[in-house]
Amino acid sequence: MKTGFWMLWGSALTAGAILSGAAMAKECTGRWTNVGQSAETIDLGKGHTLTIFSARGSGTSENSPMTGIGQCGGYVLTTPDGKTHLSYACVRKTKDGDSWSDAGGIEPGADHGTWTQIGGTGVFAGKNNSGTWKVVVDDGKVTTGTWTGNCQ
Repeated sequence: MKTGFWMLWGSALTAGAILSGAAMAKECTGRWTNVGQSAETIDLGKGHTLTIFSARGSGTSENSPMTGIGQCGGYVLTTPDGKTHLSYACVRKTKDGDSWSDAGGIEPGADHGTWTQIGGTGVFAGKNNSGTWKVVVDDGKVTTGTWTGNCQ
């Protein structure tokens, strides 16, 4: 597996998960970290590969309730033209037990990914939050980055 794969999914997973929660401010920001748990790459032939992954992660924010830990999963698809597509979904839980889920990804060649909140409980219920995430550091197993969003 390439370091780029872990960077992409780590970023997507945690960033998306953290970002996806609901916030009290119009603009919300924070940091995230993901640690890869498992990944399996299947070579489908003729330049197609599919990697399925799982990661544990955390996220923090000083201007929103999006501080929690959780689990993410997703896939990375590499096509014969060498482009890599990443999609993920995450669920995070706060220390008070409120949870939020998000989904997102990153397009080939992009310098940042996107996320959208899918659902939530407690302070995250009924929110329509979304934004972007970026990788800051990746060593192939642990990835950390920043996120920003438009939060309710």
